[in-house]
Amino acid sequence: MSGIFCLRLPPCRRAVRVAACLLILLNAGAALSPGQPSNTLTNKWEIKVGWCDDCPAIGEDGTIYLGSFSEKLWAVSPDGKPEWSFRTGSDIRSSPAIGRDGTIYFGCRDSKFYAVNPNGKKKWEFTTGAWVDCSPALAQDGTIYFGSWDKRFYALDPDGSLKWVFTTEGEIESSPAVGADGTIYFGSHDKKFYALTPEGRKRWEFATGGQIISSPALTGEGVVYFTSVDGFFYALSEDGDLRWRLHTGGATESSPVIARDGTICVGVNNRLCAFVPDGKKNWERQMAGLIEATPTILADGSVYAVSRYGDLTGWDAERQVAWSFYMYNYGHGMPAVGAGGTVYVPGKYILLYAFDLHAPLARTPWPKFRANSRNTGNVKDTGF
Repeated sequence: MSGIFCLRLPPCRRAVRVAACLLILLNAGAALSPGQPSNTLTNKWEIKVGWCDDCPAIGEDGTIYLGSFSEKLWAVSPDGKPEWSFRTGSDIRSSPAIGRDGTIYFGCRDSKFYAVNPNGKKKWEFTTGAWVDCSPALAQDGTIYFGSWDKRFYALDPDGSLKWVFTTEGEIESSPAVGADGTIYFGSHDKKFYALTPEGRKRWEFATGGQIISSPALTGEGVVYFTSVDGFFYALSEDGDLRWRLHTGGATESSPVIARDGTICVGVNNRLCAFVPDGKKNWERQMAGLIEATPTILADGSVYAVSRYGDLTGWDAERQVAWSFYMYNYGHGMPAVGAGGTVYVPGKYILLYAFDLHAPLARTPWPKFRANSRNTGNVKDTGF
């Protein structure tokens, strides 16, 4: 493991060293009072749904779906009313993905992968050999891809039957990405990054110096970005050739996202960093706490991120702080963006927040975790 992580012992989450956390908090400066927004940020509503550690998915009708550590998948209306909840056998860390027919797919720590109908009734379940923290990706033909802590990567048909399985030498929590040609990309705890064909054959693998726990971002033009806990940020071609490797010195769980001009943003320790496509650093901003959540880019050019300390901050197109909101001392779940510009952010104390930012998700190949509001992880799937 990288030096900034403690040993992971199930069922505890990965943790950074206490000393590093204390140092970041001491250097962060004064935070906002709990729940108090600055500037013009408006908190539309908040709802208790259980401690959430994933990224909500948004359906075509605006319904918000998210999993929680209360062993439930929740469906919440755009005005903040619970519509239904679906109970599982353990915690949910996998972010749900929504199929074209409205089916909600997600994994669970009860070692099962679920498909749930839009009315909250179970469609089917598939049993694996260990936790499923990995968020699924959906192919254009409806195939569902995900990995498990049993070291296997699965492909299922839309009816829940096994299509194929690919075995790695390490646990898989890196969520897959589907390229324009159908290639599936993901990382593993075996320190390798994989590219598989839609038939489940290995196209290539790329070795790094550490476990790969973050998820890749795709440009749609043959470039794949990802990080490793070896402290490097990688850019590969679609053939697996190294374009560049940048030493960031950080090993958090934040995954990269891509802006309209090709700039790549990612969280590194307590800094939000931006790099131009040739690998040079463009800018960076410091936050109050480690950034493990993936940042998000809006259509107006603004970018926002959540720190583990609970600070939700947005920077405008000139990279000046536009607003900030303190979410009661914890932030790991990743924001989702509705069509009208409402941002939904999971917080620590069993809350889902809704903020009106008046700008929809940016129209780029990969502006957020899982690429789009339905969380399909597919570079060709740009909308509902």
